[in-house]
Amino acid sequence: MDIVRNADGTLIVPVEPPRRHGGDDDEATASDPGGVGTDGAGAGDAEAPTTRLLHPGEGGYDEALSAWDVQQNPDREPAVSTVSGRQEAMTLIHAVASAPDQPVAPAVEALEDPDASGEALRHVLVGGVHAVEDFAAEVAEAEGGDPLTAHQTTKIIGEVLSELDA
Repeated sequence: MDIVRNADGTLIVPVEPPRRHGGDDDEATASDPGGVGTDGAGAGDAEAPTTRLLHPGEGGYDEALSAWDVQQNPDREPAVSTVSGRQEAMTLIHAVASAPDQPVAPAVEALEDPDASGEALRHVLVGGVHAVEDFAAEVAEAEGGDPLTAHQTTKIIGEVLSELDA
């Protein structure tokens, strides 16, 4: 199952089913009226959800967004950030954050090198939460204002990457 990115930035990610151990534990689980066998797996595992909704800022979101981005173009080379791409990406993130009611498309269309900016943003995502936090602080230092939260930054990066891939 693929990761799905919703328009509001949330991600629907697949959930791996709990591991089941064969043998005597299966019999104990089947006869346990409380639904908990010796291996700790409940009888209700057959009803366990197969997907999970992740919101920006939630644990695992950055990794899932990075996986979603790779899923969009699995043949893409690993992200490489250039100085000019990172600078343009910082300006873009600041512009989008400064005008949250405006569409992202015009800001993306104004990029001189959209590929380099996209690569820089992908590189930030691959670095995880701390890389996103550091990037947000770097944006605030370069562009002025208070740093965005990791949640806000990740959501904007997702919107920009979605627009770049459109």
